[in-house]
Amino acid sequence: MILGLALLLALADPAPAAPPVAPGVPPAQNPAVSLSEAGRAIAAGRLDQARSMLGTAVAAGAKGEPVDRLLADLALARGEYETALGLYKALLVNHPNESLLLERGGIAALHVGRTSEATALLDRATQASGAGWRAWNARGAAADEQGRWEEADAAYIRAAELGPGRAEIANNQGWSMMLRGHWADALASFERAASIDPKLPRLANNLELARAAVATDLPPRMPGEGDEAYAARLNDAGVVASASGQRQRAEAAFAQAIELRSRWYAKAAANLAALDGAK
Repeated sequence: MILGLALLLALADPAPAAPPVAPGVPPAQNPAVSLSEAGRAIAAGRLDQARSMLGTAVAAGAKGEPVDRLLADLALARGEYETALGLYKALLVNHPNESLLLERGGIAALHVGRTSEATALLDRATQASGAGWRAWNARGAAADEQGRWEEADAAYIRAAELGPGRAEIANNQGWSMMLRGHWADALASFERAASIDPKLPRLANNLELARAAVATDLPPRMPGEGDEAYAARLNDAGVVASASGQRQRAEAAFAQAIELRSRWYAKAAANLAALDGAK
């Protein structure tokens, strides 16, 4: 599992076209208006509002692909990746070469661990007309998941060409470097991402992991941090250390996570047992 991916869709692309507005129908009762507003709500992260608007539109008679597209986007934004993947695949039956559907289906597949399926969808997305930086960024993440570093580097370079100044790309490049054990390069990428968008999800954790790795130390507990949050970060540190062959550091991280007795106990214990079994 790639713990530090910044694959949040941040729907900035145009929402799918809504049905034509029927003349003489009040806006509140017009399904086209409701669908258009729902698309804007998804893009803005107002997901509960979007779900309500979609319900209103369906009740007013909206149906078919415009609704299915928004349902897929809403599921993806809500982290309901299995649902999103199924909806995107159904839409792709009639639109097999649409880059946006391929991109978002690939992202959903990547999130549920279907790396081969994600790679196939993202390959098609990046070969399609209109492929954007998100498709290439996700393709790099899929390559990282398989340890195909040259593919990952090429994908991130193309993503950066299409989306210059995107913190998400620099973050994923940093995680790719961490997986390879290139701590200093990882730290430089994370710091570049932070200079663009310091509030990017997971970036602060990734920065801390890289800094700890460079300093050959484990992440310290932050002031006021609870057992669960700290154990999760220790487990992440152990995963990264294990992936790069730093066995002693991985053992220390997993052992400390176990001692916290949080919900991360089982995961950290399993990771430590896997290390022991590899001796």
